[in-house]
Amino acid sequence: MRKKILVPIAFSVYSQGIINYAASLAGPLGAEMMIVNVINERDLEAVERISSFGYKVDSEHYVRTIKDERRAMLVQLTENLTLPEGQVSFSFRVGDPATELLKLVVDEHIDMVVMGVKTRDIRHLFTGSVAEQMFARCPCTVVSYRDPETIERLQKRIAKHR
Repeated sequence: MRKKILVPIAFSVYSQGIINYAASLAGPLGAEMMIVNVINERDLEAVERISSFGYKVDSEHYVRTIKDERRAMLVQLTENLTLPEGQVSFSFRVGDPATELLKLVVDEHIDMVVMGVKTRDIRHLFTGSVAEQMFARCPCTVVSYRDPETIERLQKRIAKHR
């Protein structure tokens, strides 16, 4: 059975690096790379609130539009990968990001998750980051991607304290 690597993408500035890094692992392992984006249920709640004020917007149309836009972005992010056809797939989920990712890990028998840790917003103050939740609760290996600038900054910080 082919190994599976889950690659959650939040479309941050780090997404290209995360995808390239995951592909560098998937290639030699012959692993399937499943790229997933979770549309946060809180965004849908906001759309429904706007709709309740009489605006012509509905969550179903919103989800369809977002999926189409993000699928196009994923195609661009993966166009230079050299993995064989069929080794990379895209998936979209709607819900709480950490919960949806954990369900995918179990349901799809994922062997490894490769994700970034930098995407944070104000909600992080109340719920913790998705990465923190994945590191704490995920039943498989979670690999934290670091971009070159972050690596350099962290190395300098460590060297300063020697």
